[in-house]
Amino acid sequence: MIDAVEIEVEGGNGGNGAVSFRREKFVPRGGPDGGRGGRGGDVIVIANRQLNTLRRYRRQRRFRAEAGANGGTNQKRGRAGASLLLELPVGTVVSEAGGEPLVDLEADGQSLVVAWGGRGGHGNMYFRSSTNQTPRVAQKGEIGERRRLRFELRVLADIGIVGLPNAGKSSLLSCLSAARPRVANYPFTTLEPHLGVVSVGWDEFVMADLPGLIEGAADGHGLGHDFLRHTSRTRLLVHLIDGSQDDPAAARATVDRELAGYSSDLASRRQIVVVNKVDLEEVALLQTEIAALFADLDQPPLFCSAATGEGTDAVVQACASALAELREQEPARELAAPIVRPKQDSRRFDVEQAGESRYRVNGASVERFVAMMDLDDDESLAETYRWLDRRGVAAALYRAGCQPGDAVQIGRSRITWEWER
Repeated sequence: MIDAVEIEVEGGNGGNGAVSFRREKFVPRGGPDGGRGGRGGDVIVIANRQLNTLRRYRRQRRFRAEAGANGGTNQKRGRAGASLLLELPVGTVVSEAGGEPLVDLEADGQSLVVAWGGRGGHGNMYFRSSTNQTPRVAQKGEIGERRRLRFELRVLADIGIVGLPNAGKSSLLSCLSAARPRVANYPFTTLEPHLGVVSVGWDEFVMADLPGLIEGAADGHGLGHDFLRHTSRTRLLVHLIDGSQDDPAAARATVDRELAGYSSDLASRRQIVVVNKVDLEEVALLQTEIAALFADLDQPPLFCSAATGEGTDAVVQACASALAELREQEPARELAAPIVRPKQDSRRFDVEQAGESRYRVNGASVERFVAMMDLDDDESLAETYRWLDRRGVAAALYRAGCQPGDAVQIGRSRITWEWER
């Protein structure tokens, strides 16, 4: 069943800044003109209603957007990397692997940036000043954001057909719609959901043939969780029961118990109980006795034969009527706004003592700037000190008690050096 996968995505790295000086005739002191690197591409998930499976993401598990180009001479900025679009079926829930959902793609074209591309590094023209008119320093491009994501496809259907294996769910769907799921006389013929459109006059609704449930499905037995997740999107359940089995009431209780064990919402979802295989003589003769087993229902069970079509018109009419009532009761539903994750660009920072003679500077802009500098180069390190001084970081370190020779760590990274002044 290709309906749940985990992949790794990475935004494109930013391009490196350039070290360059203007060299033209009659311009002896042109000054620095190295351009900035281009921004890396983002990774974006987008819903596409023409897709119905996550099969593509079984074959490939790592995706990376295009990197930005390096900066050039004459203040030329590098080209930005192209964003990478990951197309997903409508009904896919995107979440952090092992974390909370990021977005539920409920509509065609709905999208979200899931991994930001890195910023391009500044060229040497950025570092020119009245005291340093020929800087030979440029930044590296920022590394793109890397995340591990889980895609989980949940079928979007008005009605889901549930029941034990071999109850005739696929046969019923093929009888009521143009869908042609695989039909065979053995359990677990259906291993993934099939959708069919059922027309009733001018109205129509989508019906899903969901794989059969077994006892223990709510605990994951028999791919139970994979099967049960698809019921969460349906408005109405058609509970199909094989009338030829020894105890139809026990079959109904087994499925209801597994639905309740998976979700309390599923336990309260409206059901239409349908007894199948009325074309068999033993079922046709015992209709009254079978109906008496379901006396607790608000609506008596319907009898039909998915093989011959007998009684299926009544099933369709009952489904259409129940859906009409449910739609009237539902409040106007708006698409949930996705969680927007803007790139952190705050200039705020804080300094904390991380141990004896050890200090840590936390702040998105500080961490980003330092990570993009080559601290092994003396001139680059001097520019880093000047930048930290202008931002007030040096003063904050001294107020916290930092002295020359103490270790200074930038954020949670491994970037640590001995503070000098």
